[in-house]
Amino acid sequence: MKLKMFSLIGIILFVSTSGFAQSKTEKFKVFGNCGMCESRIEKAAKAVEGVTKADWDKETKMIEVTFDESKTDVHKIHEAIAEVGHDTKLHKAKDETYDNLPGCCKYDRPSNEENKSGHKH
Repeated sequence: MKLKMFSLIGIILFVSTSGFAQSKTEKFKVFGNCGMCESRIEKAAKAVEGVTKADWDKETKMIEVTFDESKTDVHKIHEAIAEVGHDTKLHKAKDETYDNLPGCCKYDRPSNEENKSGHKH
């Protein structure tokens, strides 16, 4: 009887702990200027499967993202943001995508020295 009870408790604990998402929060710099940039950056980040929160601050140029580590990683989030025209330290937006941004969204792009640890598209 005790063995059955311990087995049942063990199964319940295993199922309840394995059901929780592995949530992680990261902050990193994303280049942009205005409210339109903020909307585009946050939308791109939230479109990545597993991202539950994205908040970009246009004053500090920092985004805070919360995501499920079992579904995505921070590199995929950087990549999604670069795909809509905004450079990050890890991924640079394609020139063509950047060039198609509205005029108010054209930020000063980091030099290669500032971005040398990142990747180019």
